[in-house]
Amino acid sequence: MSNVSTPSQIKVPATYMRGGTSKGVFFRLEDLPEAAQSPGPARDDLLLRVIGSPDPYGKQIDGMGGATSSTSKSVIVSLSTQPDHDVDYLFGQVSIDQPFVDWSGNCGNLSAAIGPFAMHAGYIDPARIPHNGVVAVRVWQVNIRKTIVVHVPVVNGMVQETGEFELDGVTFPAAEIQVDFVDPADSDGAMFPTGNLVDDLDVPGIGTLNATLINAGIPTIFVDAASIGYHGTELQDDINGDEKALAMFETIRAYGALKMGLISDLEQAKARQHTPKVAFVAAPQTYHASSGKTVQAEEIDLLVRALSMGKLHHAMMGTAAVAIAAAACVPGTLVNLAAGGGEKQSVTFGHPSGTLKVGASAVQTEQGWVVEKAVMSRSARILMEGWVRVPAQTITFG
Repeated sequence: MSNVSTPSQIKVPATYMRGGTSKGVFFRLEDLPEAAQSPGPARDDLLLRVIGSPDPYGKQIDGMGGATSSTSKSVIVSLSTQPDHDVDYLFGQVSIDQPFVDWSGNCGNLSAAIGPFAMHAGYIDPARIPHNGVVAVRVWQVNIRKTIVVHVPVVNGMVQETGEFELDGVTFPAAEIQVDFVDPADSDGAMFPTGNLVDDLDVPGIGTLNATLINAGIPTIFVDAASIGYHGTELQDDINGDEKALAMFETIRAYGALKMGLISDLEQAKARQHTPKVAFVAAPQTYHASSGKTVQAEEIDLLVRALSMGKLHHAMMGTAAVAIAAAACVPGTLVNLAAGGGEKQSVTFGHPSGTLKVGASAVQTEQGWVVEKAVMSRSARILMEGWVRVPAQTITFG
């Protein structure tokens, strides 16, 4: 028998939250082990172990992840280092089967939870919290260096989490939280990185596709559903079990990323699973959502299906919804044309779980199209709070 004792686990304060149609493990920066308070391998190793990755079985049984892109997420929040902001929000998309955390983008769904979490974590001055009303929490999104304003409802001095707002893709109703994505386009370049509203995207083995390449909310590649053999009414089972289809979408994503200037060679796409997203659009049609309810064509302006981390998303990523809102409000994009064309300030689109209304204000300037703000409603709720445990040998703790 070995005399070597088994290393114990360490516990880290954490909160498990749902935000929109996603959920993840939330940390206060100061609660992390010292070695994980700065970017680097120690932080990544900790988050991978918390979520249960990499898992060759693709189940994340030995961690907090739920084995989907929507549930393999981590969040670090701290008091903001930026003027006129309350908190800094750093998002890590944890790969399910590979040993890396993708820091290249934001999670729009979890953005809705940042406001409630900031209040729960003591980052908001109690003097700003009314007995009844709304607190506008100004969030600095560290990954993309953008401002998000989360309007948190308050009842009897506490965050209102329950309510009657229904969000397709979420089983139970909750309190509505308005989320404003301020100036969501890429700060370092044009909203349309190629300068075109529609590009010819050459994809070997697939052909030349019309594509709208946009960087608003998150870099996104939009193509017409019919051009790749789809209707726009597909559900997860129609695509996620089709390895040939998934390989096609990944090829489109890689070549789109190259054309957008996000990567310099195709191999880099493998280590950048979170961005860009690839989505396909179509004109309205009646279809049955994953819940079984019927979405009538007259209820929606267009159909959108999007892939995240290599799989068709069960609803819609919040950041992709921002991209949809921005593209829909610019006349001539594929998204706008699918919605009937012309000037728009909002659209309601159909996704696998139902519908979502998003709005944006777009203006044309000498420098090109600019979106000043994109708006959507989400909800959020604390699911569990306490400590998450990881084996002590996961990282070298400082």
